[in-house]
Amino acid sequence: MNTTTTTDTPPATTENDGPAPRVLTDEELTRLLERQRFGVLASVRSTGHPHLSTVLYDWDPEERVLSISSTADRLKVRQLRRDPHTSLHVSGPDVWSFAVAEGEAEIVDPADGAAPAGRPAPDRRVVIRIRVSRLYGTALDIPAQD
Repeated sequence: MNTTTTTDTPPATTENDGPAPRVLTDEELTRLLERQRFGVLASVRSTGHPHLSTVLYDWDPEERVLSISSTADRLKVRQLRRDPHTSLHVSGPDVWSFAVAEGEAEIVDPADGAAPAGRPAPDRRVVIRIRVSRLYGTALDIPAQD
């Protein structure tokens, strides 16, 4: 008995006359992170699904650390305390370019050790610090149309 299936249809192909995406250099990625201030932070829900939050961030290129201010009672903070794996997606100057910074988050809470037991007070500020272990992104260089 023959169990091999054959078909007369050739594999699907696509034609694309445009340029292929270009991998951004570390210098280009750093510039993109420095120029932008907003990004989308991904944390991991207890179900394993991603949770996305638009955040304002600060980038320290020498230390390769992202800093994000939040409040202690936010979902992203609670999730990052449970599972520190995170990514920040930052859009480039056009819809074809982006940077992604991956790393592990540390929650810096000035009230740690001084806070009363139980739930944190509303609006208590914390800083999410992400030491970036992987930084990548691409751009699509499309020639300007005259």
